[in-house]
Amino acid sequence: MTAAFAPRSGHPVARAVACVHEALDQVVDAPVWSLDATEAGAALLELTSEIARLQELRMRVAAHAHTVDVGAAVGATSTANWWAHEARLTRQETHRLMRLARALDTPRHDPVREALAAGRVHLDQAQVIVDAVDDLPAEYVDEDTQLRAEEFLLGQARHHDAIALRRLGKRLIEVIAPEHADAVEAARLEREEAAARAAARLTMSDDGHGKTHGRFTIPTHHAAMLRTALLAIAAPKHQQAVNGAGSGERRPGPERMGQAFCEYLERYPTDRLPDAGGVAATIVVTMEMESLVGGLRAAHLSTGETISASEARRLACQAGIIPAVLDGAGQPLDVGRTRRLFTKAQRIAMGLRDGGCTAEGCDWPPGLCHGHHVIPWHLAGDTSLTNGRLLCPKHHARAHDPAYETRPLPGGKIAFHRRC
Repeated sequence: MTAAFAPRSGHPVARAVACVHEALDQVVDAPVWSLDATEAGAALLELTSEIARLQELRMRVAAHAHTVDVGAAVGATSTANWWAHEARLTRQETHRLMRLARALDTPRHDPVREALAAGRVHLDQAQVIVDAVDDLPAEYVDEDTQLRAEEFLLGQARHHDAIALRRLGKRLIEVIAPEHADAVEAARLEREEAAARAAARLTMSDDGHGKTHGRFTIPTHHAAMLRTALLAIAAPKHQQAVNGAGSGERRPGPERMGQAFCEYLERYPTDRLPDAGGVAATIVVTMEMESLVGGLRAAHLSTGETISASEARRLACQAGIIPAVLDGAGQPLDVGRTRRLFTKAQRIAMGLRDGGCTAEGCDWPPGLCHGHHVIPWHLAGDTSLTNGRLLCPKHHARAHDPAYETRPLPGGKIAFHRRC
């Protein structure tokens, strides 16, 4: 590719490109195994620096290519689009690079261009510095303060990568105009928060096979709230004790966070939501009496989906749903109320009494456990301390799984056994 785009002319840039091409040709098959650790490290750092210098040359040529409208002869709508097509790069990348190239081509960013040309900064660092300086409020910035800001970030680039440099860039006003820092930061945060609220999105689609896929965009502080709540539920340090050796994780993975999100939705108190259709935002589950007491026929949600009978029985203990039990003709026999849920005082008392999940070998703490009816609520079991025990989500699901039976143990614990 290089040979095709580097004409053998007398221009110094064209000659330099040709020399680079020839030099790389000479080492394309050269083995590197004979480099010792010192030589390999030095070569790696030198290559990193030289690549930065080549990036500066590429930016300089790109800016000139834009000026002379490269690509116009073949009908390209822009030099960036021509560049993307000919080099098989994405348009997003070439437009980003072209914006940076044009910024570095202006005298105001000469210090950044010179640092890149000397290999003192990398391309992503240069991008961060240019963006940070250009984002400074015009009313507080003149040529001298802008130069000081750019030199400050260039100095910090010797010690910080692009991510850390971006954080410093957000507080750049504290360096060049500290007396205005609070007002500028407040205005910046308000703009970012308003933009984040306006960009908030949530989409969900049912794939028809029992799974719903979705994606969302929310403000960063709301994401922090959600992450904190899910991490509290995920409790990865308990996984090994609950699921056996080898199942523990140092940090929750996507699967565990997904399970925690489901549990978060089950736990959220519906009485804190606004009314919808005259009642609190609540899912109604309809099922036949036979399924409620242990049958297998699926239950139906008021939103149109179906769930298994065992899942409906499990939710009846914990989640803010209303079970509507129908007779054979589809007429409601009973519509329960959410007062079947254990109260806060009862949960505290069970936590003090049980100390956590009451399944044998499980060490989940009270705050991560469900309140379970020993005699099921749908079989006239009352919601009381004597009829309640704490179970973690896994063992709570197992308690409602007809494939398992329980056996009481000394000290209030229970053991689960798979039915033969």
